[in-house]
Amino acid sequence: MMRQISGRRLRVILPLLVLFLAAILRLHLLGHQSLWSDEGNSLRLAQRPIADLIAAAAQDIHPPGYYLLLRGWLLLTGDSEFALRALSALIGVLTVACVYALGKRLFAPGVGLIAAFLVALSSFEVYYGQEARMYAALALWTAAGLLFFVRWLSRPNSRDGLALALINVAGLYTHYTYPIVMIAQGIAFVFALILAMAQRWSPLANWPRRVLAYFALNGLTLLFFAPLLPTAIRQVSNWPRTGHAVDVANGLATVARWLIYGNTSRATEWWLYVWPLLFIMAALLPDWMRRRAPFTWRIALPLIVLATTILPLFALGLFRDANLKFLLPAQIAMALLIGRSIWLLWELGTPNLFIPLEAAPRVLAGFGLFSLVMLSNDALDNLYNVPGYARDDYRGMARLIGSDPRPGDRIVLDAPNQLEVFSYYYHGSDPIAALPAGLGGDDPATQSAIDGVIHEARRVFVLYWGENERDPGRIVENTLNTRTFPVWSNWYGNVRLALYAIPATPVTAPTQTLAARFGDSIRLDGVALSGNTFHAGDVLGVTLFWRTDVSLSQRYKVFLHLLDKSGRLVAQRDAEPGNNTALTTSWTPGQTVIDSQGVLIPPDQLAGTYDLTVGLYDIDHPTERVPVGGTDHVDLGAITITLPG
Repeated sequence: MMRQISGRRLRVILPLLVLFLAAILRLHLLGHQSLWSDEGNSLRLAQRPIADLIAAAAQDIHPPGYYLLLRGWLLLTGDSEFALRALSALIGVLTVACVYALGKRLFAPGVGLIAAFLVALSSFEVYYGQEARMYAALALWTAAGLLFFVRWLSRPNSRDGLALALINVAGLYTHYTYPIVMIAQGIAFVFALILAMAQRWSPLANWPRRVLAYFALNGLTLLFFAPLLPTAIRQVSNWPRTGHAVDVANGLATVARWLIYGNTSRATEWWLYVWPLLFIMAALLPDWMRRRAPFTWRIALPLIVLATTILPLFALGLFRDANLKFLLPAQIAMALLIGRSIWLLWELGTPNLFIPLEAAPRVLAGFGLFSLVMLSNDALDNLYNVPGYARDDYRGMARLIGSDPRPGDRIVLDAPNQLEVFSYYYHGSDPIAALPAGLGGDDPATQSAIDGVIHEARRVFVLYWGENERDPGRIVENTLNTRTFPVWSNWYGNVRLALYAIPATPVTAPTQTLAARFGDSIRLDGVALSGNTFHAGDVLGVTLFWRTDVSLSQRYKVFLHLLDKSGRLVAQRDAEPGNNTALTTSWTPGQTVIDSQGVLIPPDQLAGTYDLTVGLYDIDHPTERVPVGGTDHVDLGAITITLPG
């Protein structure tokens, strides 16, 4: 009796522990990282009046459902980073609960427990459970939709059917890829129907009536979705495809890593997938323990979800890392398959280690699950602690820009849909230009706009992101490279923040002739400085006039060093000519290359006289400077620094 009570309690406690784990992992460091561009878009849409929100979402590639849900959430919680993401964290925990119920209903309580544990632990699921976007909700509606689909198919009734229809409505209003989940449901229904006719499965014995009921449920879903259907068709059919060519084997390897170990996993060695492959094969074994529905139908459902979710990425040319988040439904299916395999092997084996053949299935299940957990834990550690997996740091960029404001500062956001998140963090008074306007494509308009910024500014901060799609001709960057002094450029995740200083007058000729020869063929004919006296925090503009006698096969970097009288480096600028665009390997013999560079003088630099030097070094061997006149640099003169008046 005690053993029965203990087991009954355990069946309650273990799922609760899995849900607690899911909550802890999704709430951990939830507000630590900066919001990134798309999260800022979620916030600004959710802050609009409902009518404006729906109208704006009609121009987006996402339906308004998540934004409306977020709007209601923010009214209760406020708009801090933690609060914004807490909705997705809650949704992620509910997803784990639905996966447990789905696995339990589809196979057995043990399967549901293991599958829910794997979803709770997946860095793929946790990552999007910590993001103020709709992808966690996509996973929730997938799990809930499959759960009520299985419930209705196992024992058709109006209550479960209505729940299925409404969940599918929620899925359609959440993401335009949700129809793939409904297609998977439809394929599974047809498959189960064929089996029912062949095996006389009682729930679908009266199949004509069941077919009509299923069509009615989907008709009800489409009826509720009808107001958005024209917008959905227009947006999906006209939105540009952003996938890239990929080798199928490499693409499938990437997909497997995301689904099994998580999107932040570094598990690329082939042998790390032996256990998962064995588990997937074992999941196909007959199940002699439960007979509520034909075995082939139950095991077919997660396989169908996997196929219908993964195949479009390759068939429609959509494969790229940014689109792999659409595989969240497939991760649930993968967890169900692995969960079923581990449960089957555990039930097949015995705890008697003295009879290896009997104990082998349990040893295989236990060791394999342990390996999955360890590698998934590594992926979670990467998610929380490795900067390469962090979101774009708009908070840090806004803080830096606002740390030393100066008259004539301007900010350019390239592309413009950064404005929502940047304005969340930046509260200064510098004018902000979003270029190119709209979706880009109008190069003359972009050129005119950046010309206007340069005309009005003394310094320009630019946040480069998405320029491959919005500004493929690099109108903004190329104009700034040729007409300003590029000062520095740093990455903040996938966003590059650059600073440019605007010369008082365009520089077209050197003010100082040098005729310095670097190596055998490179000549520095002259230089023009933007001045000789500067305040601490100013930008020292340097324009170099290069020439080569022969074509060059080696790339070189230019260094500009500002040294105090003891030879100590106080400021520097290292870049390939033309702000890394006029590479030495592209120089035409005899043609002058105008190379503008900017050196930022530290804001706390002491007043005094400093020496400015220039030189070249091999990009592949930074310590190997190119000799010039018996030394490794050229003196460009003295620079006086004064304290700001």
